[in-house]
Amino acid sequence: MDITLFPQHWAAILCICIMIGALVIAYIKKLMLSYTLIIANIIVFIISFIFYNEIVSGIDQYPGLGFRSVYISFEYFPQLYTLFTSEFIHANFAHIFGNMFVFFFVGTALEERIGWNKFLIIYIITGVCGAITQSILNLQSWIPLIGASGAIFGVMGALAYSYPRDEVVMPVGIGIMFITRIKVIYAVIIFIALETFLALFFIPGDNTAHFAHLGGFVSGAIIAALLIKSKKAHSTGSFETTYSDSSAPQKPGNINFAELGKLATTQELKGMFNKIEKETVQQVRDVWIEHFLDKIVCPKCKNPLHHFEGKIWCYDCGFRTNY
Repeated sequence: MDITLFPQHWAAILCICIMIGALVIAYIKKLMLSYTLIIANIIVFIISFIFYNEIVSGIDQYPGLGFRSVYISFEYFPQLYTLFTSEFIHANFAHIFGNMFVFFFVGTALEERIGWNKFLIIYIITGVCGAITQSILNLQSWIPLIGASGAIFGVMGALAYSYPRDEVVMPVGIGIMFITRIKVIYAVIIFIALETFLALFFIPGDNTAHFAHLGGFVSGAIIAALLIKSKKAHSTGSFETTYSDSSAPQKPGNINFAELGKLATTQELKGMFNKIEKETVQQVRDVWIEHFLDKIVCPKCKNPLHHFEGKIWCYDCGFRTNY
């Protein structure tokens, strides 16, 4: 059996460069990954709107960037990279608007709590798991699977597992979305109950890959169980284990806010420092501190500062402080 690698149209190759480039830029510039992914999805959507057949549905020798179930085979396995690219492809305006609207709230809520690296792992892997879950239902299908919803439900699963009692601003509802502050676990119950119903009871005209959503959600919870330690166990001395609530206000600990404040030399850093001072959820505050420390510069020589275990220093001029 021959191995087949399909060519891609130049517009599709441009989209791939945008996808990868956005992640690289976000890493170098220390940008919020959730915002960067939204922007990248919008740019890719604009290009795919112009070159719809070449990127989305496929035409002639160009299969497009959507993932097809048949790619899970020896003959077509070189196309498995579309497990990644399909997460950035959307069919129409309603598709991308709905996904990015939900992701704006869910993605930022999780990224603020766990940081850039773990968030990226969860987003990419759960998107892949969602597509594979849907594909298992029909391994011979040539219908392209597209959209970020598998990854978004993966993020939702990770958030539900790690911070179920945290209150976040999320869009909830059926048909019409309402933006409200709600405990994560309640919002997730609404979303998953609806998806389970739609997955089990076929509705004519519904082309949504609901099993991809469920697969993304379950994989998100599993990955979170491996990556995120949101519940800290404490021995009580009586063979009992108690768990801290991540949504409960916590003491700032031994953070030297006075020293950190001296390094807030720009409006951006002052805004971050203000959030650090006011934040009561420890996990969120820790992430803001990490963002803050990645952006500060030496007050003497203006070169980047380095930090480790409460210490901040400059290799160039010898500046040192603790926080």
